[in-house]
Amino acid sequence: MTPKSSENSRTTITELMIPSYANFGGKIHGGILLSLMDKVAYATATKHSGAYCVTVSVDNVDFLQPVEVGDLVSMMASVNYVGNSSMVVGIKVIAENVKTGIVKHTNTSYFTMVAKNDEGGVMKVPPLRLNTKEDVRRFAEAVKRKSLRKGYQAQMEAEKSDFTFEKQKEILQDQRCEIKLKE
Repeated sequence: MTPKSSENSRTTITELMIPSYANFGGKIHGGILLSLMDKVAYATATKHSGAYCVTVSVDNVDFLQPVEVGDLVSMMASVNYVGNSSMVVGIKVIAENVKTGIVKHTNTSYFTMVAKNDEGGVMKVPPLRLNTKEDVRRFAEAVKRKSLRKGYQAQMEAEKSDFTFEKQKEILQDQRCEIKLKE
């Protein structure tokens, strides 16, 4: 398979935030932003793989700043990492107040997408050609995030078998909760 650069699949989706997207606090609902991020991740992964893609995980959904009604929100995405059938799509979200010209970075997220063949099975995707130092940094960071996630999952699984009620109480000792068990 011929490698493809991230430039080949870069995608930007820009959408005006309308009143029906607002939550009860008057800010744009996080679910609307997640839906738009999923849409741009799909488009980016599909451009790279040439196949239907599905979302398998999302990392780092931290809403750094609120998005307002009337803002133009842009989701800029690129393929940062490629495995056999998976791709990590990095997404930077910015919101622009078109009246004031103020632009703010509201979110950076990483969507792991998997390419599917016509029968619904996973399929191999083209390797990623790294053309810039930024491409190398993004790929390396994705490898590190993947390793950290696997280590965290393994640690949580290992601790399950050794997780007694006494250890649970110890962990909760300085937390804002009260244990009142019904006997």
